[in-house]
Amino acid sequence: MKNTAKGIVLVLFVLLLSVSCSKTTEEKAAPEKQPATQEQAQKEAATELSYSIFFPPSHAQCKAGIAWADEIQKRTSGAVKINIFPGGTLTSANECYDGVVNGISDIGMSCFAYTRGRFPVMEAIDLPLGYTTGMAATLCANDYYAEMKPKELDDVHVLYIHAHGPGLLHTKKPVNTLEDLKGMKIRSTGLSAKVVEALGGVPVAMPQGGTYEALQKGVVEGTFAPIETLKGWKQAEVIDYTTDCHVVGYTTAMFVVMNKQKWDALPADIQKIFNDVSSEWIAVQGKVWDDADKEGRAFTEELDNKIIALSDEEGAKWEAAVGTVINEYIEAAKAKGIDGEKSVALLKELVNKYSK
Repeated sequence: MKNTAKGIVLVLFVLLLSVSCSKTTEEKAAPEKQPATQEQAQKEAATELSYSIFFPPSHAQCKAGIAWADEIQKRTSGAVKINIFPGGTLTSANECYDGVVNGISDIGMSCFAYTRGRFPVMEAIDLPLGYTTGMAATLCANDYYAEMKPKELDDVHVLYIHAHGPGLLHTKKPVNTLEDLKGMKIRSTGLSAKVVEALGGVPVAMPQGGTYEALQKGVVEGTFAPIETLKGWKQAEVIDYTTDCHVVGYTTAMFVVMNKQKWDALPADIQKIFNDVSSEWIAVQGKVWDDADKEGRAFTEELDNKIIALSDEEGAKWEAAVGTVINEYIEAAKAKGIDGEKSVALLKELVNKYSK
């Protein structure tokens, strides 16, 4: 019995030793788990943000917005990833701002004018003040915001603003003087409709998408828009003349804003990157507008369309005529307790500064 017991103990000992050795061998054979690199850790903890852009994905301004988002991701080493929703797929153009405020999107790009009356201080930027280029209009818009700091934008964090080049008159027949424009049906919307009316034309409201056919069929005799639309929307194919009336050139200011809570939740170093990139992108977006205008001008000239320059004397008449639009803004602003005269004076100073 003793020998049998000793034999059983010996067998169990051998088995336990075998299992122990086997486990040790497996542990040695198994690769050691490497600690996560800083880059991997950042990617795993990346902050994802949504960005609603009203421009279609093919538009140069949408592409510039995407490049901004890519630069943010690059400079944060992947700690921030921004998902783009172009063409109003997340929020429509006129819902974009409220979409950011309410957290439907974290970031948004659209026009102040699409919710006219909501931003009475910022609306002054769109007045026919004689903008010469998209870059000038963009620089003016950002300086104006920095100086005025209107409370109407306190419910978001403003990243930057950009604005298109001067709205010009594109027509089927030549317009050299105000007399030539009198009674002509001109496609225009919002503020540009008031400009057309002040100049003696008949404003006809319609979106850019319907303008080509309207010009082609003679529903309207012209359109008021930046010259970039002549290529971007192929409108050079259905007009014959452009009156370079930049002396009364209006613009349309566009915001890039972020949800206030999402902004406040970002670490200070990430906020700095956002601000640095946004500051740089003011000039990027301004150049994109100017490049688009150059392409529009080249395209219409290739089609042998004529560009008419106003004489100094005639330009002064046009400028005097749109004075009513500017005065109307000042009075409407005053009724809302806003110093419209201060806004206009500052913008005229900035337009003069950046037009040189």
